[in-house]
Amino acid sequence: MAAELNNQSRPENGSPGANLSRSEPNVETEQRTVSRVWGILFFAMLALFSACILIQVFLAGLAIFVEPVYWVRHTMFVRFFELIPILMVVLALIGRLPRRWIWQSVALLFLIFLMYFSANIGSTYPYMAALHPVLAIVMFWVVHKFMIRALGLLRR
Repeated sequence: MAAELNNQSRPENGSPGANLSRSEPNVETEQRTVSRVWGILFFAMLALFSACILIQVFLAGLAIFVEPVYWVRHTMFVRFFELIPILMVVLALIGRLPRRWIWQSVALLFLIFLMYFSANIGSTYPYMAALHPVLAIVMFWVVHKFMIRALGLLRR
């Protein structure tokens, strides 16, 4: 009977304290949880950026088809959401998210720069200005491809 008690109190591998790892939190699991939280925040920023692109296109449509006064809202609204990719870079760095996410966020910043360039060069090169709506479509497509990839990684 004493032998049975001895066997019950010992872990399966026979070493004392082998069960301690079960009661201690798993560091790898905690790191994955923290990365997952940062990843979810990052995905939320992507979704917000996507919604902002749609709102921006809608404001441009209002300015063209309803009332030109909406151009002011169109030009002011970009000041709000142009900061989102910068926040995404910061989130990716702090959350130690994949480097690819950092570079894709930088690519979004570059696309925003191209949007400004195409909008402001219109008086000199009108054909370059005509790329402005095309760049908006490209940016929306890039964001959605990015969201699909990010969601795939978050689901793992």
